[in-house]
Amino acid sequence: MEQAEFNKDLLKFLNASPTPWHAVATMKKRLDAAGFKELDEKEDWSLDENCSYYVIRNGSSIVAFRTGTNDAVASGIRMVGAHTDSPCLKVKPNPELRRKGYFQLGVEVYGGVLMNPWFDRDLSLAGRVTFLDGHGKVADTLVDFRKPVAFIPSLAIHLDREANTKRTVNAQTDLPPVLMQVAEDDSTSFHDLLGQQITSETGLKVRKILGYELGFYDAQEAGFVGLREEFIASARLDNLLSCYIGLQALLSTSGDEAALLVCNDHEEVGSVSSEGAQGPFLTAVLDRWCGAGKAKAIARSMMISADNAHGVHPNFIDKHDENHGPILNQGPVIKVNHNQRYATNSRSAAVYRHISDELGLPHQSFVVRSDMGCGSTIGPITAANLGVTTLDIGVPQFGMHSIRELIGTEDGFTLYRVLTEFMQRGQVF
Repeated sequence: MEQAEFNKDLLKFLNASPTPWHAVATMKKRLDAAGFKELDEKEDWSLDENCSYYVIRNGSSIVAFRTGTNDAVASGIRMVGAHTDSPCLKVKPNPELRRKGYFQLGVEVYGGVLMNPWFDRDLSLAGRVTFLDGHGKVADTLVDFRKPVAFIPSLAIHLDREANTKRTVNAQTDLPPVLMQVAEDDSTSFHDLLGQQITSETGLKVRKILGYELGFYDAQEAGFVGLREEFIASARLDNLLSCYIGLQALLSTSGDEAALLVCNDHEEVGSVSSEGAQGPFLTAVLDRWCGAGKAKAIARSMMISADNAHGVHPNFIDKHDENHGPILNQGPVIKVNHNQRYATNSRSAAVYRHISDELGLPHQSFVVRSDMGCGSTIGPITAANLGVTTLDIGVPQFGMHSIRELIGTEDGFTLYRVLTEFMQRGQVF
């Protein structure tokens, strides 16, 4: 795969994946097409040598792996981790708001949302809905309105003269999106609208909406930006970019070595869930794969946690350590924090640098300013849960946690090339 093809396919992946459930469904389609076999956690597993499998939990987290021709216990597993969720605005359980003839929905802020950019954007709505079908059975389905259906209008500067100097955003009162205008006696419920959308999308009959997990998203599709188109702008680059890179690397491996990709939900809110990185999902898969040899396999394995990094912003250069300001299109970023907000150590960083250098590819390093707090990833969580040597790395980006983010066109492809080589390389430790 060449860089141009990689980036065009990345745009398709991003546009098809407005929620964690849609992202996993998109990955499932690609794994199925590549001959991977789906496993069911409720059933017994019989894993064969040199075969490819995947298992999904909650519809929003996935583990895909190749057993390889070389035994996983004897040679270890080359693992890559990412997360499927992104900060957004989630619809509340009883969301209807009718004010001055406008129909709005109450929203809950999910994760560390950069809220100001959500104003004055065309918004759509997607997620998972649980309902009672025409046969009286409880069923789940994905829903995606696809077109712009909502808008959060800014208050005009004439009514807020300090908007450019002192304005703050109140998540409770300022963020409910406007969906439509309604008459005073209108009784349309959000459940009615959802049922209609499900029937329109799937043809399924909806007797009753029982629950949902829905989020608004930017209706503008991912695209190339810049006079030379050296950037990609999109929603959810953090961290669907890493999901895509890890998936493409796994699909491109030779299959000789045991290799695994895990994409967890709920990283943006701490990873504490049955399908999050602090949960037992990955451990359960490894237990069933490696059995009594799991401890030996882990000792010979390595995890690369791929999650985007902060590129140095040309308007805010002083927000970075002067020797550790990653530049877009100058290579993936090895993320270091000795207080263990990142799991990188000298050995795991050396493995990446060695492979990258052998391929003649660039890499950079990031350390947060000593007078600032540091974010984190699934890296330290996974390292602690499994006891596996771990590296934190990511593509540099601008606007992390904004409704629209920016990366360079070269860095994702560079990371893909290194991860592909990592996943098919002989014993690391």
